[in-house]
Amino acid sequence: MYANAKSATASVTVTVPRLHEMKSRGEKIVSLTAYDASFAAQCDAAGVDVVLVGDSLGMVVQGRTSTLPVSVDDMVYHTAAVARGLTRALLIADLPFMSFRDADTALASSARLMADGGAAMVKLEGADWVLDVIHALARRSVPVCAHLGLTPQSVHKLGGYRVQGKTKVAAEQLLADAKAVEQAGADLLVLECVPAALAKRISAELAIPTIGIGAGVDCDGQVLVIYDMLGITPGKRPRFSKDFLSNQGSVLEAIRAYVKAVRDGQFPAAEHSF
Repeated sequence: MYANAKSATASVTVTVPRLHEMKSRGEKIVSLTAYDASFAAQCDAAGVDVVLVGDSLGMVVQGRTSTLPVSVDDMVYHTAAVARGLTRALLIADLPFMSFRDADTALASSARLMADGGAAMVKLEGADWVLDVIHALARRSVPVCAHLGLTPQSVHKLGGYRVQGKTKVAAEQLLADAKAVEQAGADLLVLECVPAALAKRISAELAIPTIGIGAGVDCDGQVLVIYDMLGITPGKRPRFSKDFLSNQGSVLEAIRAYVKAVRDGQFPAAEHSF
């Protein structure tokens, strides 16, 4: 079954409508971060559907303590590098801290990431006032991936990197926010560090695909930081990740193992969820 799925996905260019079709067919969406052309090419060859240039590069590439110092210039540089390594995967780029503080700024930042960087979609964190920004981008044909739950750009407000939506009130708010970003025009939603049961409910109630990271197996897809899943990030590996390079002979085989585990519904397991 996996061999057939692999051969089918490996030859098809991934688009926003295709992601929606995958959700409707119950096909898992596989995503990884990448920050340069070489890792991007490995992801593409292994059958990854979505490659995300995350502002996580501030921590895993630049060695910073948070994502906040990452600039639009940084994002354009790395997005353009990743774009050169891809032929079929959909490329998403993060809008970094304060680069989408209002609609005009978000449009200018998105234009750079798409025109200069080659991104097909931009990702931004939050709901509330961010809804107006999502709506403005979507109205101008900029595909948007929303990001809820643990939003790293709000780390100081949240008081650290903590699981979100644990109480009944918080869970209901997160569900309401998820529906709101969809209504505003988002085409995709990342759920980070959210209880698995809540992520399952959100995924069932939204028409757009959900991509989980530390949000259980019932999201429509999964994403990991590539350095985490290769076991090369300094320090303690996040609970929601797994070292796929262990027992594999190469980076390519490790990514293929991750792709297979996600498509087969074997990753994340209970120990990688909250």
